[in-house]
This record gives sequence, structure tokens and C-alpha cells, in this order.
Amino acid sequence: MDYLQAVILGLVQGLTEFLPISSSAHLSIVGQLVGGEDPGAAFTAISQLGTEAAVLVFFWKDITRIIGRWAQALVGKIPQSDPDVRMGWLVIVGSIPIGVLGFMYQDFIEGSLRNLWLTATMLLVFALVIYAADKAAKTTRELKDLTWKHGIIYGFAQAMALIPGVSRSGGTIAAGLFMGYTREAAARYSFLLAIPAVLGSGLFQVLKISEDPVTPAWGPILLSTAIAFIVALAVIAWFLKYISTHTFTPFVIYRIGLALVLFGLLGAGVLSAR
Repeated sequence: MDYLQAVILGLVQGLTEFLPISSSAHLSIVGQLVGGEDPGAAFTAISQLGTEAAVLVFFWKDITRIIGRWAQALVGKIPQSDPDVRMGWLVIVGSIPIGVLGFMYQDFIEGSLRNLWLTATMLLVFALVIYAADKAAKTTRELKDLTWKHGIIYGFAQAMALIPGVSRSGGTIAAGLFMGYTREAAARYSFLLAIPAVLGSGLFQVLKISEDPVTPAWGPILLSTAIAFIVALAVIAWFLKYISTHTFTPFVIYRIGLALVLFGLLGAGVLSAR
């Protein structure tokens, strides 16, 4: 990977990570178009550290307050019923499914699942899921109404994003809409829920790469991660404002269009399925 490819992939990662259109799908497609190959699960996981850093910065006050009050509750200084303490536990509980499944099926995720035929199918299928969720949504529940049962459902919805093409934000937001949460509430919890999973996955991949006898192209990887951070920070602010007054229909149309184009490129042999 050269520096120009790193810049392009960093822009793609930053633009797509928090939109319900699947960043992993876009990295696979664009990676082949500009570099001749899928950049791989390791690059995807590390570049996501940049986008998660953007979440940490954007929600810094919320995150530090939740962690602080959660820690106080552990030593009995405040009750477990405190809303921030409950949110801390809900983020932990909701992160378990993707952590367990990601660890158990790591080789499958990094191998067989990175197939563009499957990615195109998931882009199309989950476009319809998001559309159905958006149309059926009652959008009456806020984050303060989040229950343990709903937190676990959110967690399994996030775990579906282990399949490229599903979209982490798309899966969790769709689950939230089906359960009656507002679009903004579903998106905010989706962002918070992603922090442990993405940081854990990214740091794990850093350790794996550091043990590889072949020296990785750290310069381009770090550049791509930095660009992803800057772009993602702007995307988070825009997305939360956008969904407060708009539906997900434009993203649904985009996913369907991208899926059809991808099917065409694969059928014509322009892109390789693996």
C-alpha cells in the first residue's frame, strides 16, 4: 500500500464508518479499485481505531461521566440504579456478543466472509431491513428507556456487522428502530456500543501485525487512520443532526444501488470476489 492509497482508504473509512452503508464493504471495493486487492480485515480493524477516536472526542463528556459514575457505583458511592451507571453496564453487556463471536470465528471472519458476492447480498438485504425498520418505527423511546433485554438485542445486532455489507451502525440502528427508539437515541447508543468492540479488535490486530515477520507498511496505515479520525469527527456531527429530522431512505437507496453495481462489476470480472 502506498501513501495515495492510504489517503483514499482513510477518506473512505472516515466517511462510511458511522453511516448505515458498511465501511468494510466500501474498503473492500475501493481497495481493489485503487490497489488491486482487498486491504484486509487487519487494515480495516486498525483504521477503525481512527474513527473510534473520533467517537471518544465527540462524546468525551458523556463517556468520562459514564465511566466515572460506573466506577463510583462499584465501590458503593452511588446506587446501581443511577442512569449513567446503568448505561455503563448496558455498554458492557451489549459488547459481549460481538466480542465472543468475533473471537470464536476470527479465521472465518477474516477469510470466507470477505467475499464480495456475500457483501453485495448483505448490502441489498439489509437495505430492505433498514427500510422496514424506518417505516415501522414508533420512535418514542429515548436512551433513558433502554432495558437490559434491549441492550442484549442491540449487542447481537452489532455482532451481525462481522459480516461485511451489514454495517455496524445499520444493524444496531435498525434494531433500535424496531424496538421503538428514536433515530438519534439509536444512533447514540450505537456509537457508544461500538467503542469496546472496535478498540478491542483494533488493538488485537496491532498485536498480531507486530508479531508478523514481514514488516507492515506502518506509515500508510497510520496516515489512513489519522485521516479517518478527522473525517469521522465531521461525519458524526452531521449524521446526528441529519437523522433528527430525516429518514434513512437515502441510505437505503444508496445501498441498493451499490449492491447492484457491485453485482455487475463481479459478473463482468472487474472485481474479484475474494
